[in-house]
Amino acid sequence: MFFMSATDGGEMNDGAVRHSWRCNAAGWIAAVREGRIESRRLVTDAAMLEAARALAPRRALDIGCGEGWLCRALAERGVSMLGVDAEPALIEAARAAGAAEYRVCTHAELAAAGLGRFDLLLCNFALFQQDLLPTLRTWRDLLEPGGALLIQTLHPHACGLPQADGWRLERFEAFAAGFPANMPWYFRTLESWQALLVGAGWRIVGLREPLHPLSGKPASLLLQACPDPGS
Repeated sequence: MFFMSATDGGEMNDGAVRHSWRCNAAGWIAAVREGRIESRRLVTDAAMLEAARALAPRRALDIGCGEGWLCRALAERGVSMLGVDAEPALIEAARAAGAAEYRVCTHAELAAAGLGRFDLLLCNFALFQQDLLPTLRTWRDLLEPGGALLIQTLHPHACGLPQADGWRLERFEAFAAGFPANMPWYFRTLESWQALLVGAGWRIVGLREPLHPLSGKPASLLLQACPDPGS
């Protein structure tokens, strides 16, 4: 989970998101593997892992897998894992750690990438773009019948930001060295997350708010969805 500062958007767009990850890949790998992010260490990693395991997938796709921690954790529990990320340096690190298959692939490229079908799609703090509606529509075709999508993201009410959709800027001020570029990301309210998924042809079947053990406040928003046959 990030510590974020509000901004009016300015020059930010989806391309700037990709640029920031290219610059910050080494810092991110170190931060995750060294356990520097308290909310992940205490709450959100376990929340995502437990939610995934509860669905008992045989084959799962981690979209925006980063350096591969979730793929490794689920592979150790017998799940056939494929991780994809748009940043080659993150995929290189994931491959070096082993335990799963990894490919360089953007969100928009997934439907045409010939990856087959999955019981479960996972997005763990990986949806930072503004225009996700067309992409989410195509992801329905990646699922086996009865499959599900799990999204964990920043809880809209827990970050102290204005409750209005818009671009924000992560400055990594609470992180150690290794993050030379600020990261833009698109903030959505809970209402907007729900409207996005429904508009893309998904039906929300579960919503959790994992609590931080020290503050007692929601550390994240965890949404479970399945394709809506009526869409």
